[in-house]
Amino acid sequence: MLSVALAGKPNAGKSTFFKAATMADVDVGNYPFTTIDPNRGVSHVRTECPCLDREQRCDSDNCRDGKRYVPVELLDVAGLVPGAHEGRGLGNQFLDALTDADVILNVVDAAGATDEEGEPVEVGTYDPTEEATFIEEEMDRWLTGIVDRNWESVERKSRSPDFDIDEALHDLLTGFGADEYDVTATLRGMEYPDNPRDWTDDHRETLARDLRARTKPIVLVANKIDIAPEENVEALRETDKPVVPCTADGELALRNGAEAGILNYDPGDEDFEIVGDVSEKQEQGLETIRETMADHGGTGVQQSLNEAVYGLLDRLTAYPVQNESKWTDGTGNVLPDAFLLPEGSTPKDLAYAVHSDIGDGYVHAVDARAGRRIGEDHELEEGDVIKIVSTAS
Repeated sequence: MLSVALAGKPNAGKSTFFKAATMADVDVGNYPFTTIDPNRGVSHVRTECPCLDREQRCDSDNCRDGKRYVPVELLDVAGLVPGAHEGRGLGNQFLDALTDADVILNVVDAAGATDEEGEPVEVGTYDPTEEATFIEEEMDRWLTGIVDRNWESVERKSRSPDFDIDEALHDLLTGFGADEYDVTATLRGMEYPDNPRDWTDDHRETLARDLRARTKPIVLVANKIDIAPEENVEALRETDKPVVPCTADGELALRNGAEAGILNYDPGDEDFEIVGDVSEKQEQGLETIRETMADHGGTGVQQSLNEAVYGLLDRLTAYPVQNESKWTDGTGNVLPDAFLLPEGSTPKDLAYAVHSDIGDGYVHAVDARAGRRIGEDHELEEGDVIKIVSTAS
């Protein structure tokens, strides 16, 4: 399962975002370090289900009338403060928690209603663009420190006649979630001495920064959009990162209302319908949320997750089935499973995603939409429904 991490300074709204996206029972408080130990939960990205191309909707619990929700892990890390890479505010502990993440949502207080430490200030007082590079800079410096502290081990290995710097750096950085391709691609884009003993601080910093950017891309979540000055939002949009306007409070209210049967609302919808009894005050609050959604195409919570996974990570959704004509598994369930795969993945990659034995025994695949066999090197597309023929199935 892909892992999406929420990071940012205290009181930016990470825990509210997490609760809204997972409906998990977590503390939400207006004080620093509401979260100490990372919260882990399951959220979803949203896409169109292939069942929309059939007369009958599928029976997956993750499909709501053609809106398909594909599970991802969501990680909520405690608020980071300036100097986190030096251990300030338990920063090293919190940064360590980000190592397994595939992508990071930097939740920013777009309202400028909290200072750099996360302390409340008057709306518009603090410049949220200061937060745009904050998490990135703390992570870069933290990883640079790890590389520096462990560089002696690379130098020792370099004395061996069969020394391979790609392999040595992969061993050093594997705990950060960097695979061999990431390390190799980073080194190919650098100029550096052949002998690790000749590397300078600048070489190691360049390595760390490029590798972090490659393995931990960042989406800016411009939270508290309902009270944010417009100039703050525009300033964030002028940064070099993808920005998604968001009201985590609004999303949580809608999710709670839908769960209580008061609202018709699915995560990612651009509007909602009131179907139960609400007080005048509740109705006013809901109408305020509706206006924000109309301005920004939704609350931004689902959009942030989608931007991270389908945007930055370039994932596609593929659906393995056993019966290519009925699109069912072995027990007759229609489109029961969905897998998030990197762009460029093949049917064999899907087979391995289902199970290593299925991949090892791969024979061929069938495009269930077209009803024809496809080659092993065929590149899958979003929404493909694929039958895998394997000696292990």
